[in-house]
Amino acid sequence: MAAHWESFVTAEPDLARTVEERFRAFTHHVLVTLRKDGSPRTSGLEVDFRRGELWLGMMWDSLKARDLRRDPRFALQANPGEGTGMGGGDVRISGRAIEVADGPQKSAYTEEVEPPQPFHLFRTELTEVVRTYVEDDKYLVAQVWKPGDPARTIKRT
Repeated sequence: MAAHWESFVTAEPDLARTVEERFRAFTHHVLVTLRKDGSPRTSGLEVDFRRGELWLGMMWDSLKARDLRRDPRFALQANPGEGTGMGGGDVRISGRAIEVADGPQKSAYTEEVEPPQPFHLFRTELTEVVRTYVEDDKYLVAQVWKPGDPARTIKRT
């Protein structure tokens, strides 16, 4: 089961707001895709929250775009920032990236964002969102959301 960003926002508005804030705090994040041989590839990436979707835009014919066209599974980790504080915690999103070919969605996105041409545009379908943070300098807390289920909170000492 997978969900669009807006479905996540509707299901878990507080967690979604925190996740989006973590991604908006810095420009560059880490995307993990799968190579032809199944091994992971990590790449830098900018993300965009727009019109109820989480968008991934990338240079034309980049390796990460080729990976996603072959196998749409991805993991995305928000930039933790400088030092060891990690602000609002560690945030990760997993899912599938669906390429948006030329058409009304890509045209609208291009008009709003004005990315370098040509480019690949992918909308995401989320399969899991995880936020991990430290509470009271004592607990490691993980909030885990999967489509169709409420977010779970796990605390460990």
